[in-house]
Amino acid sequence: MKKLKMVSVLTLLLLLSSTAIAGDFDWVRDFNIEAQADQSGFKVRLASRFRISNTQINAVVSNVESPADAYIVLRLAEMSDQPSDYVIKQYKSNKGKGWGVIAKRLGIKPGSKEFHALKRGSDLYDDQRGDNGKGKGKGKGKGNDKR
Repeated sequence: MKKLKMVSVLTLLLLLSSTAIAGDFDWVRDFNIEAQADQSGFKVRLASRFRISNTQINAVVSNVESPADAYIVLRLAEMSDQPSDYVIKQYKSNKGKGWGVIAKRLGIKPGSKEFHALKRGSDLYDDQRGDNGKGKGKGKGKGNDKR
């Protein structure tokens, strides 16, 4: 019983730390819950979405704090046209500063349309954004997110 409570506390701390790092990435908490409930399914989705091998997925997942962090690292690698191991280095050295700082170091403008789309949600689980990625995000939206 004591071990189960400790695991629950550690899981909660992991989720909270990832949420704190993500800042205004409101979708992170639900994403982590869903990914942790089906870890093998999560990895299959990553492999399919980013067209990468299980070896690459395991390398990313083992170097970040949460499933959402793994997704964001892979998405930033895609957006910046940088290898995921380079993005992981930026993540490790700047994770306390937020995703905007990491994006900026990768040459992605934190105010760009692409970065705002990432802040609104992932494209790994359709229900994360509530509108299947087609509607406006939070704040002063200027139309649909066109990918």
